[in-house]
Amino acid sequence: QVQLMETGGGLAQPGGSLRLSCVASGFPFSIYGMGWHRQAPGKPREPVATIFMNGRTTYADSVKGRFTISRDDAKNTVYLQMNSLKTEDTAVYYCHRPNGAYWGQGTQVTVSS
Repeated sequence: QVQLMETGGGLAQPGGSLRLSCVASGFPFSIYGMGWHRQAPGKPREPVATIFMNGRTTYADSVKGRFTISRDDAKNTVYLQMNSLKTEDTAVYYCHRPNGAYWGQGTQVTVSS
């Protein structure tokens, strides 16, 4: 079955960086778009970034220029490089396969001094 496993969350200082990884299994990864969403306490889940099978990317306005989504089809992995982190980036980050609405279990990112 489809499985998505995120790693790489943790604590970072404002202005710092973190890289999230999501390893996928149970489907032909290279032909699917993949994405990252996040959910902060008391707020709805929101899209952060998406990467399509042709490599085209989209970003939420709040992360443009700071976050980069990428994929390695040989490793069935999608990444989210997060730079210049802000306190408002604190959230649980979820890996997402839009087609079929599959989600990972989430990884906590906390940005605090």
